[in-house]
Amino acid sequence: MPLLEICCYGIDCAVTAQQAGADRIELCAAPKEGGLTPSAGVLRQVRQRVSIPVHPIIRPRGGDFCYTDAEFETMLEDIAFVRELGYPGLVIGMLDGEGHIDVPRMKRVMEQAQGMAVTFHRAFDMCHNPHQALEQLTELGVARILTSGQQQNAELGLSLLRELKQLSRAPIIMAGAGVRLSNLKKFVEGGIDEMHSSAGQTVASPMRYRKAGVSMSADAEADEFNRYCVDGDVVAAMKAVLVASEPAT
Repeated sequence: MPLLEICCYGIDCAVTAQQAGADRIELCAAPKEGGLTPSAGVLRQVRQRVSIPVHPIIRPRGGDFCYTDAEFETMLEDIAFVRELGYPGLVIGMLDGEGHIDVPRMKRVMEQAQGMAVTFHRAFDMCHNPHQALEQLTELGVARILTSGQQQNAELGLSLLRELKQLSRAPIIMAGAGVRLSNLKKFVEGGIDEMHSSAGQTVASPMRYRKAGVSMSADAEADEFNRYCVDGDVVAAMKAVLVASEPAT
């Protein structure tokens, strides 16, 4: 049966995803940045309260995936920390200035993450040559690649996702970006084995008093009284679709 990974931003989202039937969680902070490394407190709390596999993202900042030496050393420290906490896997990705997999640094990542399942995230979708990247990541021994098929969303990239899956026995090709309940069957019918979704909703803040004229955001248009949360009903419905797709025995 295809597996469902849910992207979770915080402890409450992670607990909701588990209760709704998610198979695995990608744990992040900062949804507007596309996911950054969670705090130490969040990592400890999720480790204590969530029993399904959780893979934290290791990403020190938003933007591109070409990191400075200092940023890379920070990432190695974060890998060591999540490994010490006992997490079974992590999510990471890095490119060089020419848009190729940064193989020397990824070798160090694999050494630091020894014993953990490493997912190479959507940095793959920004790389110059996906076929060369697949070969390099296979040689490195990554467990899976999270990709939209180098398109804005995975539905548009489904043809490349299918091609990569045919070429790869390992790593696993996991579809992500725009994977929703409404199009989930397309990925199942396309033979994709793992799906990654935020399954999210925007929830209003419980704050009743709202100070006018003061903002904590550099974005003047930001609504600071709404936050992103996992929608447990959507997760459960997506899981039901995947269960129903399993042939009867």
